[in-house]
Amino acid sequence: MTAALRAIRFSVLDRSRVRLDQPHPEALRETVEFARLAEEWGYHRFWVSEHHSVPGVAGSAPTVLAAAIAAATSRIRVGTGGVMLPNHQPLIVAEQFGVLESLYPGRIDMGLGRSVGFTGGVRRALGHDRRDAEDFDAQLSELLAYFAGGRQGVHAWPAEGLRVPAFLLVTGSGAARAARFGLPLVIAPVSGADAMVEAIERYRTGFRPGPGGDEPYVVLSGSVVIADTTEQAHRLLLPEAWSAAWSRTRGEFPPLTPPELIEREPMTDRERELFQEALRGHIHGTESEVLADLDRLVRRTGADEFLVHTSTYDRIARLESHRRLADAVGLRADAEGRRASA
Repeated sequence: MTAALRAIRFSVLDRSRVRLDQPHPEALRETVEFARLAEEWGYHRFWVSEHHSVPGVAGSAPTVLAAAIAAATSRIRVGTGGVMLPNHQPLIVAEQFGVLESLYPGRIDMGLGRSVGFTGGVRRALGHDRRDAEDFDAQLSELLAYFAGGRQGVHAWPAEGLRVPAFLLVTGSGAARAARFGLPLVIAPVSGADAMVEAIERYRTGFRPGPGGDEPYVVLSGSVVIADTTEQAHRLLLPEAWSAAWSRTRGEFPPLTPPELIEREPMTDRERELFQEALRGHIHGTESEVLADLDRLVRRTGADEFLVHTSTYDRIARLESHRRLADAVGLRADAEGRRASA
């Protein structure tokens, strides 16, 4: 393993993806068990996400799920990737994270995003629309103020005075906001690696010390799949890629489908195009192939951390991939060493 990979942290983002014919509650229970294993394997953080009215995603209330995960673990940091701030009042978000930090001190992260509901119907049900995302700077300032000392006579106890690290989940244009607020940046190559690298450079150039510290901090987010062969790893990517193509043509993410069903699926030309597009850009293969790709990406971006968000239909293969990654980058050996010296 290279020095570049040895120097960074590895963490996990789980969206509580639902498999075909699987009940949503079961997917949530699997997320809690996954977090327990991620801690055992030595990962630094375990984050959960916020999605509403999505057939293929059970994770709709991230702070509630984070509480269950924190209760089931003892060392790993727990947080959100993220709470979509335009969907909520900043006071309520501050209070929720204040409670989490009070119950599990020193282990809670507050990952924040700017998205609103996926469809018009969801946005109406949430009581928000796309215009709410335009006020994100004001919402973020209000939220951070509640931790610092209240705002206009309102106090978000027990959050006030507590240190809950805030992270911004962004696409390219949001990097300047993270720099302006002095917060860690969480970014994925949504528009390609070149655009992501440019956004990271803008973030570092424009960074001003703030609540997140005196120095910029970059978390790369992406999928990593390890299997015995490159072909097996590629096949594990099919369920999520088909789900992404489905969402682009039908407006919702479906439950994850077995690869053998996807391979027999009669796709339109547009679906085939989106499906192939969704298969690009993922780090996958054997340990040696994955480590080489990770090393190139980390050295190119200078990232401080990698947040793995892999999903596939085969739950056992997914867990095994994360375990093998932890072994390949030395996380398990480090975790076992810390436990032995404790």
